[in-house]
Amino acid sequence: MGRFASGKYAKAISDRSGLEFPYTEMVREWNGSFVHISEYEEKQPQLQPRAKSADPQGLNRARPDRTEPATPNLLPGNPFSLTSGSANVTVKEPNHGRSNGDTVRFRNVDGSPGGLAFTVFENASGFSISSVTTDTYVFGAGSNATVTEEAGGMTVTAGPVTQQA
Repeated sequence: MGRFASGKYAKAISDRSGLEFPYTEMVREWNGSFVHISEYEEKQPQLQPRAKSADPQGLNRARPDRTEPATPNLLPGNPFSLTSGSANVTVKEPNHGRSNGDTVRFRNVDGSPGGLAFTVFENASGFSISSVTTDTYVFGAGSNATVTEEAGGMTVTAGPVTQQA
């Protein structure tokens, strides 16, 4: 039976280039190829996938959503429309989303709308509204206006009664 070549005279053929090299200088790659040390290529990192980590969007100590508190809405300039001899006040508040029977509290009323003191409009317990449309509603001021006008000022807000001043 024959013997394989050994020692300094042994030769091998590279699987990569097909060239002849000394057998003692040959190495085996990760994919099984028998190549010379000058042709050797290490396994690329993308061929060794890393272990999957946890969801990167999960939050540590996450808090549940909160219910936002009701906030006052800034009304357009001079939102109160008053008629002399009437206690009804029409309020302009675009897209207010209110309905009959809702309670509204006004703040930051300037001057004396309809000849009434501003404190009449800034009642801490608010006013029950009626005659609601998309952009207006009506409330009773409790006393009759002495002047027909649109008044109230430029910084009037309308909000829930629970809102603190």
